[in-house]
Amino acid sequence: MSEGPKQQMPARRKARKRALDVLFEADLRDRPPVEVLAGYVERIVKPRPDHLGYAVGLVEGVAGHLDRIDELISSYAEGWTLDRMPVVDRNLARIAVYELLYLDEIDDAVAISEAVELARQMSTDDSPRFLNGLLGRIAEYATR
Repeated sequence: MSEGPKQQMPARRKARKRALDVLFEADLRDRPPVEVLAGYVERIVKPRPDHLGYAVGLVEGVAGHLDRIDELISSYAEGWTLDRMPVVDRNLARIAVYELLYLDEIDDAVAISEAVELARQMSTDDSPRFLNGLLGRIAEYATR
């Protein structure tokens, strides 16, 4: 049985994945995200993908609001500290919280479902459910 053609990953999901790559590396190396981003962008061959601008905006936005984002994640992550979370989950949550709070053009449901889908592909079996609950609570807070 052969598989059908691979589905093209939507541009914004690619952008989120790139942003995750940068934030993950910055987190592991304890480097400023914008510094890691500069090196990352430099290594991308031209012509650069259309979604790169959105990825850069996500990394810069998360970096610019990191204290507030981490404060919210810590407050709403029942029974979990930021340090105990898998690095992928922590950074997917950061991207989604940035989108929830600061990007009005992204629907809350989209920000949450994209984080959950990337967690399904890249993290632990428990991560999608964990992120869905965490981000749902933060979205509820943000709409008050």
